Amino acid sequence: MIATETVFIEHLGQVDAYLGMGIKIVTGLILGSLVGYEREQKMKNAGIKTNVLICLGATLYTAISMIGHGQGGGIDYDASRIPAQIVSGIGFLGAGAILRDRGTIIGLTTAATIWVVAAIGMTIGYGFPIIATIFTLTILSVLKLLSPIYKGFESTKNHRYYHVEILSNGDIKNFLKEIVFNITDRIDKLHEEILDKEKNTRHVDFYVFLHPKKMRIMSDALRDIVQVQRIHYHQIDNKSVIRSAPIVSED
Repeated sequence: MIATETVFIEHLGQVDAYLGMGIKIVTGLILGSLVGYEREQKMKNAGIKTNVLICLGATLYTAISMIGHGQGGGIDYDASRIPAQIVSGIGFLGAGAILRDRGTIIGLTTAATIWVVAAIGMTIGYGFPIIATIFTLTILSVLKLLSPIYKGFESTKNHRYYHVEILSNGDIKNFLKEIVFNITDRIDKLHEEILDKEKNTRHVDFYVFLHPKKMRIMSDALRDIVQVQRIHYHQIDNKSVIRSAPIVSED
């Protein structure tokens, strides 16, 4: 008689492998989607699909390593070898998220999120979906609540409303959003106009509410984008739009 393969699930103990893997896959899909949705709401490049795939991949690698260990047949098999490689592999994804923007040091939170989503997947893979769920809720609390709490300690008394205009060669909206949302959670009236289709010259403008020091930091970061030709910003009184000459190519 062939023995039925089993896997471990917390509070259920050893269950049929198909049932157990089904629980792990569904849990990984849900928890990865929750974190990915939060990232996508903030217009980060690592959105729902990326986080779901990371979570499911880490879950599968870990679960398969545990099944392989159980089928070792007396062979000395180290079940931690495959999960250990997950940490190394995720390091490459995290590094790519940080270095992607050509010298602008952004994406640290995205890289850290990728890292912890892999940890969620590994926790599920080892058979602890409830612990992984609690861990996911903790991560979502950090991502959603800490930033507003931190900003609540900052005085908005000296903040100003700015109109920002950028002249670029090529589409920079993804880079722009990444930079702006690392400084503030709010961007108003983002608009892009193509001035020259052949040269792909574009005029982008938007509004932000920032402290003057942070506005300078954001301006410097935007200038580091390779496609940016020129950037101009000015203060808007009482959040009313003041007409000014748009920045256009002088060619």
